[in-house]
Amino acid sequence: MKMKGVSMSRLSELRDYVNRELLSLDNKDKAISACVHLYGVSLAATMIAEKRNEDAELAAMAAMLHDLHAYKSGSYKDHAHKGAELARSILQELQLTNDSETEIICSAIYHHDDKLIVDGSMDEVLKDADVVHHCMHDLSKPVKEKERARYDALRKEFDL
Repeated sequence: MKMKGVSMSRLSELRDYVNRELLSLDNKDKAISACVHLYGVSLAATMIAEKRNEDAELAAMAAMLHDLHAYKSGSYKDHAHKGAELARSILQELQLTNDSETEIICSAIYHHDDKLIVDGSMDEVLKDADVVHHCMHDLSKPVKEKERARYDALRKEFDL
């Protein structure tokens, strides 16, 4: 089934690229954790984007790339900003997006760690998808204070 406006071929190509990057990590447990998180956030981003009438394909692509820099470097220091730079270079290398789409994806990645600030609509989709995965992947963990308001708003938005 094809979702409205979604071409699975370029998302699949990006996923193949990310998979290769993750499989090249020395720590296989870290690679598995990274895969779970990136695919989980990508699925959540697709659902949130669809509900909000945003571009689900771009949301899924941003989510697949949003923490790749952190996984590759082993550091979360300034990972959102550095991740946006990495995403830009990957998208240019793979030639999967036009300039406008690249800007949308990179903006979402650049802002995704600013959970207490409201940014552009696609930025918000990625932030919220990240929160969904952080909060619902392991229900035994408490919700982080910086994610509480978003999590509660998402539960309300999705009638949970």
